[in-house]
Amino acid sequence: MRTTQVAIIGAGPSGLLLSQLLSRAGIDSIVLERQSREHVQGRIRAGLLEWGTVELLNEAGVGARMMREGLVHDGFDLAFAGRHHRIDLKRLTGRSVLVYGQTEIQKDLIEARTAEPGAVVWEALDVAPRDWDSARPSVSYIQDDVRHEVRCDFIAGCDGYHGISRASVPRERIRLYERTYPFGWLGVMADVRPLHEELVYANHERGFALCSMRSRTRSRYYVQCPLADTVEQWPDERFWEELRARLPSTYAARLITGPSIDKSIAPLRSFVTEPMRFGRMFLVGDAAHIVPPTGAKGLNLAAADVRLLSQGFTDFYRQGRATLLDEYSERALARVWKATRFSWWFTALTHRISDDAFANRLQLAELSYLAESEAGSRTMAENYVGLGFSCSHHISGAARPLPSVAQLP
Repeated sequence: MRTTQVAIIGAGPSGLLLSQLLSRAGIDSIVLERQSREHVQGRIRAGLLEWGTVELLNEAGVGARMMREGLVHDGFDLAFAGRHHRIDLKRLTGRSVLVYGQTEIQKDLIEARTAEPGAVVWEALDVAPRDWDSARPSVSYIQDDVRHEVRCDFIAGCDGYHGISRASVPRERIRLYERTYPFGWLGVMADVRPLHEELVYANHERGFALCSMRSRTRSRYYVQCPLADTVEQWPDERFWEELRARLPSTYAARLITGPSIDKSIAPLRSFVTEPMRFGRMFLVGDAAHIVPPTGAKGLNLAAADVRLLSQGFTDFYRQGRATLLDEYSERALARVWKATRFSWWFTALTHRISDDAFANRLQLAELSYLAESEAGSRTMAENYVGLGFSCSHHISGAARPLPSVAQLP
């Protein structure tokens, strides 16, 4: 049996970042991950970071390579009706975003955490959080056919949408909100120079398209497609032809194509769990909420959760105060719902939702308004670079009031 202060389930970016921040604060933790290190390190994900996330990674001591190799973007383009308009993030908000692949963040975090022996347990099977509603929670797991148990003060569920943390909560204790979208994103990675120095979001009668990048020599492109489509239906030639058709002619003419090195279709959904704390177990990132990738909020929301939770643990162990831990769910959800709204709105604005001619004309009218209105552009920019934290006007969906951490039996 092992004893620790915080047991973390899941070695994705949120779990490893939380463990890294706790380590720097002198708080002991262990990360339990069911997959192998190679599998986790090789997953390809998005990579557009709010500056608050950049600062948090630097605070965790894992930002050196990110600052060398990441691409600072001061704006992005909205393309529609054969033209395009730049949203000047820096001028409108004073802030920028950084393009740095989540795969690279994962590598940086793994390197930092595995430098501390025993900090991460890979291929931990049948992980089970137990007694999280008491003052003595624990997590058990199987490795090499042996059942192990970790006794802890707190559990952090960083194990994603399909993880065991949220699934272990009785249905009557939790409220789920979900919206699914009737289309997906076909994504292609290619080692070609990006179309543009900043991201381009395109609204077109054939469907949405996004031109992004991972570096100055590696591009990531997406097109909206039916959920029933398969990757096999989209050979490279068809993808490049479709992408070019959805871009204004000035962009289409400069598109450089090449063989894909990764191709996948992802469904889109909005999903929020309330509350995000159950006794001494806290849900973090995709375990508690998912947003469509249109606004690039998924990883950034997870990092914001980690910021709040790490502050709560630090205050608890250094000062003996449980206030920040008790406020975690409400403060996190206030920001989650604002980001969920923005992601839903941005998705509805840029995608072909239906063949309703009236609705499609309204889309173009709103895009034109954003291009012509300083106030409209600033609202979009403020949401895109990331909002702050607030507890005001948030109504929790918890089935019953949450006791203070200090009051748990």
